[in-house]
Amino acid sequence: MMLFSRVRGLPVLTPGDADRLGVVRALTVDAASGRVTHVRIGRGRLRREAVVAWGALRAVGPDMLIVRSLRGPAEVPPHRDLLGSRVLTECGEERGTVLDAAFDPLTARIEVVLTTRGELPADRLLGLGDHALVIRTGHVRHRV
Repeated sequence: MMLFSRVRGLPVLTPGDADRLGVVRALTVDAASGRVTHVRIGRGRLRREAVVAWGALRAVGPDMLIVRSLRGPAEVPPHRDLLGSRVLTECGEERGTVLDAAFDPLTARIEVVLTTRGELPADRLLGLGDHALVIRTGHVRHRV
């Protein structure tokens, strides 16, 4: 398992010569499928951000990410930050704020979302919009 907060800031390298592309700025998720879909790479103040599909990564480790190809995805989905998002049920009830999320780096599947009100299983995620992460109504598992 990896935490979103631990991936942010990791260097992103190219294969072979291991040139540094930049650092992970953010992860884009598709909340409905519960998966990380893209990596947003900060390349410095004067260069545009790079976006690579999660499937274009060759290796993901605790110290770096290595991309398989420098070509960006044909279509880049809009990015909404999961971390810091408000959590709302489908009925509009407030359920805290996202603190972090744990995911499997091999499958990119989100396992659990950590909120100010406890742990939220990934199967409860419905969507992530500009204003909130929307979840299915149910109980949040409170941390002990």
